[in-house]
Amino acid sequence: MSQSNDGEIQRVDRLLDSTLENVDLAEADVTRIAESAGFDEEDLHRIGIAVRESMVNAVVHGNHYSTKKKVHFSVSHSVEQADAGQPKDRLAVVIEDEGEGFHKTEVPDPLAEENLLRHSGRGLLLIEAFMDRFTIEPRIPQGTKVTLVKYKARS
Repeated sequence: MSQSNDGEIQRVDRLLDSTLENVDLAEADVTRIAESAGFDEEDLHRIGIAVRESMVNAVVHGNHYSTKKKVHFSVSHSVEQADAGQPKDRLAVVIEDEGEGFHKTEVPDPLAEENLLRHSGRGLLLIEAFMDRFTIEPRIPQGTKVTLVKYKARS
């Protein structure tokens, strides 16, 4: 495992079928890379949940398990210079589905009283809580692209 000129140490790119088995595969890839980057047990758990929630959203809500639609998945570990000049590890995950897309503002608030007992709807809240950066944007020509980023100070 060597470091490239742009600070990237590890990268995995996959084009996955829209199955729940591939949710497990993506989580395993991310956990393996995050562990090798030195993230602690608590962060590994949080990163795993965030990736699992994002992948389930792509497979179930985005692609609706369609055999004709894929999930584009990538994870990379790189080293960046922090504001104070101290380098930090950056774990970035990009998950793209080929569905109809959605806007976060259309998702019901999971903390609203009428939604508290629902069996689903808390994934986006968990992802935001567990990652340092979380963005949702439209994918061209269609679908949704989510980017998850977690930082760790280098020791």
